[in-house]
Amino acid sequence: EPGDIVITRPDMFMIHDIYTPYLVDTLQRMGAESIDDPDRVTIIWDHCMPAAVAKNDSEHYDAGLELAEKFGIRKLHIGQGICHSIMHEEKYARPGEVATATDSHTTTYGGAGVFCSGIGTAEMAAALITGELWFKVPNAIKIVLNGHLQEGVLSKDVILKILGDLRADGGQYKSLEFTGPAAHEMSMEARFTVANMALEAGAKCGLFEADEKTAEYYGIPLEDIDWICVDEDAKYEKVLTYDVGELEPQLSCPQGVDNVHPLSEVLGTEMDEVYLGSCTNGSIEDLAIAAKIMEGKKVADGLRFIVVPATNRVFKEAIERGYIKTFIEAGGVICHPCCGLCCGMPYGLMTDDERILSTANRNFIGRQGTKKTKSYLCSPAVAAATAIAGVVAAPVKHLMLS
Repeated sequence: EPGDIVITRPDMFMIHDIYTPYLVDTLQRMGAESIDDPDRVTIIWDHCMPAAVAKNDSEHYDAGLELAEKFGIRKLHIGQGICHSIMHEEKYARPGEVATATDSHTTTYGGAGVFCSGIGTAEMAAALITGELWFKVPNAIKIVLNGHLQEGVLSKDVILKILGDLRADGGQYKSLEFTGPAAHEMSMEARFTVANMALEAGAKCGLFEADEKTAEYYGIPLEDIDWICVDEDAKYEKVLTYDVGELEPQLSCPQGVDNVHPLSEVLGTEMDEVYLGSCTNGSIEDLAIAAKIMEGKKVADGLRFIVVPATNRVFKEAIERGYIKTFIEAGGVICHPCCGLCCGMPYGLMTDDERILSTANRNFIGRQGTKKTKSYLCSPAVAAATAIAGVVAAPVKHLMLS
């Protein structure tokens, strides 16, 4: 029941490079000489890889190597991409399992029916030593998605609409549970996008039901995971119902994720930079929709367009499919897979009064530049259309011409 305390043995723990020095220090102060199961742990270098400031190399990079060597951790990913994308790409977080990590957007894997949530370094240290972690069972909000998405409207628009309605604290320590025909129509990457941003309503987790797409993505029989579903007799704090067929593209406007407006209210707003990437929208599907819109076109004069594929695997596939060539010929800048600008690290930081349109998950004050930078969030389709126009633009006309 909601409020109960349960003890779990998480199936996977993930630590990324931002927190490695603090975890090393905490484990030392706890006197830890070993951890419960090194095979249930992965370390991923992504926030500080490549280093944005000099001390990142000596502190964050070396601390991760120290952790791995001392405790026998063998699942290491150095500069291979963004932690959350790697977690489902490598199948470290699987349907029906419990996963946790030292990062808030750990909710991402809920797109595959994984109970997953972020924790701090002290909790991580204790959990690594004992192999156990307690959770308070959250209240749940059921979100029913009906209808079919229109051309140029993506899952990012769905979650932005929901965040605008729920607000930044509307899902505080709650489970957001997505169901309905439109939820099942979404690809796995689209579901990961929605679950990723459930966190922006304060959610403890964001969960999708397991279905044939989930089973195929993970290469497991559906009958092994079909129990991951919305129970008919479940008790929900509230139920939100949407007809996604009525939805137009959405933008999160300065300065908060829940300041959401439909595209029609923001059309024509000038931008200085467009950023395509992040664990939210750096997948091969995201690059595909942007490349389709930008094929044969040029980035607007005076606008910077930066592309960061989520992982090396995505980067290589995007090269093979010709997407990277499309972006380069359009005038874009392609950067190494990492968190980059999404977390205020290298690749495109902004200055006072500049406007950036980003496919990332947060537009907090100062996150992508100075405190006076104006940051907007959108889907990859709107990002591509805007990169061409130089002002916020609708993607549908580009898609209709493709």
